Amino acid sequence: MSVIALARSKRRFTYWRVLRALYRLLLLLLVAAGSIIFIMPFAWMVSTSFKSSDEVLRFPPVWIPQTLHFENYTIPWHRLPFPTYYKNTLIVVIFNLIGTVLSSSIVAYGFARLRFRGRSWLFLLVLSTMMLPSQVTLVPTYYLFAKLGWVNSLRPLIIPVYFGSAFNIFLLRQFFMTISTELDDAAKIDGCGFFSIYWRIILPLARPALGVIAIFQFTYDWNDFFNALIYLNSPKNFTIALGLRTLQSTMLYTPMQHIMAMTLVAILPVLLVFVIAQRYFIQGIVITGIKG
Repeated sequence: MSVIALARSKRRFTYWRVLRALYRLLLLLLVAAGSIIFIMPFAWMVSTSFKSSDEVLRFPPVWIPQTLHFENYTIPWHRLPFPTYYKNTLIVVIFNLIGTVLSSSIVAYGFARLRFRGRSWLFLLVLSTMMLPSQVTLVPTYYLFAKLGWVNSLRPLIIPVYFGSAFNIFLLRQFFMTISTELDDAAKIDGCGFFSIYWRIILPLARPALGVIAIFQFTYDWNDFFNALIYLNSPKNFTIALGLRTLQSTMLYTPMQHIMAMTLVAILPVLLVFVIAQRYFIQGIVITGIKG
């Protein structure tokens, strides 16, 4: 009887193991199919950037060009001041990274560590700004920058970041509250003030969270088209997003392969940042879910 029961348990175990393997195989096939569907537009863009004009218009479509046309990258690069567009974009990105890390971290530190009356209500007020669409404040903000004489300069794209971001403040505050307050007490015994604790203890321990908001800010600023379109008028101040739109719309005829080539060059920094720091993107979702 025990032998029969043992055989049945072995068959049952084999059955469930085969079923689990089939489930994993099916899941893997679904993920692979979804990945192929999502990567096809990018693959088509890369392929088109090396094609000739005839191959771009050919039907059925040609995926692999017969000859690689590298001039698709050099011709539009020299026809428009793309180095200037990249320089302006880098200026905005670098200053905004510094601004968002400093401003958001120090405000989040205040909400996480300082005790004062009305702290919870003030934090709720900060979070409520996330529900306010940017289009609602667009007109008064533009009017303010116009009065300051900042329109058609990079300052409207940089200065607002130094006043903090509700999402970044929330993310950092949640992370700061997971850091033990015993470290603060030990630092106070050694004579550290609030700012010294923030600078010497909290920031070094919060590098993962700071990396998350830095990546988010970099991605947003590099791809930002709307704000640049509103505040920039002169081509010498254009960012890469406006430069691509200029390449597409202002010329009498821009070959599709030139647009695809410059688009690929424009998104390469974002792809590089994602490949290097993709674990921080995932960690950002985890951090925002921490209770505190």
